[in-house]
Amino acid sequence: MISFSMKKYIIPIVLILTSFIGWLSFNAIGSEVATDGTLIEPFFLIPLSWLFLFMGITWGIFIFIKGKPTH
Repeated sequence: MISFSMKKYIIPIVLILTSFIGWLSFNAIGSEVATDGTLIEPFFLIPLSWLFLFMGITWGIFIFIKGKPTH
């Protein structure tokens, strides 16, 4: 059972895991060179992975800072 205090970190964790899945997918799919010399690869996964990683870290830091008590 996830405690109430950890539930707020579910979305950042999902975003970071999505980022890692994107990198793993890019490496698993691989790239190849066609007969005419063009590179065939799932390039869109690279910027999406960086975007999800940045969003997850930023969101997690924001939640952490927002949740601190201010005395």
